[in-house]
Amino acid sequence: MSVCIFIVFLSLYTYLTIRRQIINFRFINQYLYPIMNSLKQINQFLDNQPIALVGVSRNPKKFGYAAFRELKEKGMSIIPVNPEADEIMGEKSYRNVTSLPEEVKGIIVMTKKEITASVVCEAKARGIKSIWIQQAANSKEAMGELKGTDINFITGECILMHYKPHSIHKFHGNLKKLFRMYPK
Repeated sequence: MSVCIFIVFLSLYTYLTIRRQIINFRFINQYLYPIMNSLKQINQFLDNQPIALVGVSRNPKKFGYAAFRELKEKGMSIIPVNPEADEIMGEKSYRNVTSLPEEVKGIIVMTKKEITASVVCEAKARGIKSIWIQQAANSKEAMGELKGTDINFITGECILMHYKPHSIHKFHGNLKKLFRMYPK
């Protein structure tokens, strides 16, 4: 019991610390990173399947691999994009956004932030109208590419918290709701 209480308090402390950093980050970068996601935008994105995950790792210890595995296990129609892989977890992997099948209308970007803008440019050229940039992949250049377009883009949110969340992701989602940071 005391271990559970410790974990809850540790999670709460961590979340409040992150929340303070996010508020400062939003204040400082309000013009560079317009974080105004709505639940409607998120649901529209999730309804646009199949979705490609750009930045899937072949290494099971990396977040890109774990996220792909979890989304696939939850039932998302998801396609891996990795320039160095032919197949990931039994799914055909595509080298880039340009080579994706026509039916793909949305992408999740989990790349290094240095290449996120080029992925966004490639997606725009391909006609993709839904882009989710995972938190660590966001960049000023990528936001510049998306600003003023008709693309439904989501930033500052975790895909695992919004697509059939469970365990820690459901807990974090509930904390965001409690602190009124969850998209409305």
